Order: sequence, then C-alpha cells, then structure tokens
Amino acid sequence: MEFILKYKIFLLRIIGVLMLVIGFAAEFWVTPKEGFTQSEIAAANVARMEASIKGVTSGTKKAKSTNKYLEELKNKQEIQMRYLTIISMSLGVGFLGYSFMKKKVSKLYS
Repeated sequence: MEFILKYKIFLLRIIGVLMLVIGFAAEFWVTPKEGFTQSEIAAANVARMEASIKGVTSGTKKAKSTNKYLEELKNKQEIQMRYLTIISMSLGVGFLGYSFMKKKVSKLYS
C-alpha cells in the first residue's frame, strides 16, 4: 500500500497512457481499409466466375439466411469495438487529467 501511495501519480500517468494507446490501437484496427489490393480483386473475380459456372443451387437459400445472422453479428461486434474505443480513451484522458491536477496535501499523510 505504501508503494501505491508513493508512486500514485506515476501509476496514474502510466495507466492513462496505456488506456489511450489501447483506444487508438482499437480505433485503427477496426477502421476498414480504403481500397482493395490486386490479389483481393482477382480472388473476387475468380469467385464470381465460379459462382456463375455453378449456377443457382438450393444451397444459396441457406447461405442467404445465415448471411443475415452474420451481418447482425458483424454489426454488433463493430458497435462493441466502438464502445471499447470510447471507454478506453475516456478513461485514459481521465487518468492523465487526474494525475496532473494539483491537490492539497492533507495533514493525514504527512
């Protein structure tokens, strides 16, 4: 307990910086890419050609129904990552701000 009281400001700053780094990492990790690479375009073209050769089968109806659930899952995961980013960045700013505030030294600790 003595260690925590002695290095309280240092620990608050470390936690604040760590939370900000986590927030920025989550934000840039979740952010989608702007464009596609040539290999991704080629893979999409090959998949499109294979699908046109196979034609419409009975399996596509099942894929469409599960696709709805996958889209909902992706949307929920995106919302959760956005909340994680907001919470971690606000905690980081809070810890850093609190560590830089001037406090009155009470007579209990001296």
